[in-house]
Amino acid sequence: MQKRTSILGPTLETARLILRPPAREDFESYAAMMADAENARFIGGLMSRELAWRSWAMITGGWTLQAFGLFSVIEKESGQWIGRVGAWMPEGWPGTEVGWGLVRRAWGKGYAGETATAAIDWAFDTLGWTDVIHCIDPENAPSIALAGRLGSTRLRAERMPPPWQDSINEIYGQSREQWRARRRGAD
Repeated sequence: MQKRTSILGPTLETARLILRPPAREDFESYAAMMADAENARFIGGLMSRELAWRSWAMITGGWTLQAFGLFSVIEKESGQWIGRVGAWMPEGWPGTEVGWGLVRRAWGKGYAGETATAAIDWAFDTLGWTDVIHCIDPENAPSIALAGRLGSTRLRAERMPPPWQDSINEIYGQSREQWRARRRGAD
């Protein structure tokens, strides 16, 4: 995995994807993703363009305030923005999360696992996190399955902080030691 650094943070590369800090030019694709009810269902819900802008500003601002955040995911073959994945821990969050959300045309290609693996490696190796969680709606079967493939197990159910306080998510996770042991076993 190759790493380059921008003003906000590093760029990570996998076999098929580029993960880099979010940029202004990514917003149109993000707004389209959040305007698609099926796509947005488990990643914050349907958003108007104005709300998507505020959400995008929060995602981008996380890099400035915390020196980490969600990466924009760029498909190498097409050069297109296909989602966001990465380290996430806004104020009041239930833990150090690596989360993912991809546009529908990217579903079913293994991209979420590829990007989540790179982001988890980065969170443990660079940020020094000792554990990682994934906050998943109990109806989101594909993300629950991905968490399992990543080696995470269900830890608990938890009410989310505002503005999502009306939802209770399943919290999946694992320790850095569990992750590294699993990764060594895969080599």
